[in-house]
Amino acid sequence: MRVLLVEDDVPLGEALTAALAQAGYAVDWLRDGASADAALAVESFDLCVLDLTLPGRDGMEVLARARRAGLTLPVLILTARDQLADRVAGLDAGADDYLVKPFDLDELLARLRSLLRRSAGRADERIRHGDIEVNVASRTVTRGGESVELSTREFALLHALLDHPGQVMTRQRLEQTLYGWDDDVGSNTIEVYVHHLRRKLGADLIRTVRGVGYVIDPVSR
Repeated sequence: MRVLLVEDDVPLGEALTAALAQAGYAVDWLRDGASADAALAVESFDLCVLDLTLPGRDGMEVLARARRAGLTLPVLILTARDQLADRVAGLDAGADDYLVKPFDLDELLARLRSLLRRSAGRADERIRHGDIEVNVASRTVTRGGESVELSTREFALLHALLDHPGQVMTRQRLEQTLYGWDDDVGSNTIEVYVHHLRRKLGADLIRTVRGVGYVIDPVSR
């Protein structure tokens, strides 16, 4: 899943970028509000972690502009502003969650997983598809009760497709989900990961829609 991190504190931004990447997220880090506005206008993200006190343009303005533009991605405000009035204002402006600095990293990661669950219409960390079960919190996969080892990006691709059953996802959208701006993306990278997932989880799991992208069809009941 791709995260836009907007944070002007360099040590914190570096630490969060590393921690989120370790947790399997593709992270793009920006340090001012105007750059965040521009990125949200032209790129697709699954989540946004947004500081409020930013150079040039306040995070509340960034949030308000995004919501006026019709963007529905989950936004978690991460800020030192700890007054009740600030929390109420942030949530009323369109934030989906509000976390005050200093914070615990495990709590931040849990809140991000919760936001992703809600945006996908799920109430559980586990995603089930036939005999395949994915636990997003522990980042584990089983098939028929047997553990299946996936790489970070194989897991991210599987998660993205299972979160949108029946929806064809283009190669470009999948690349945006798996990679940040600074990552090197090969011309057939997505195809390689799809091949690996089919080999590990079943040849019929992922269907190719020629000229469009890939889809995991819902399980027939």
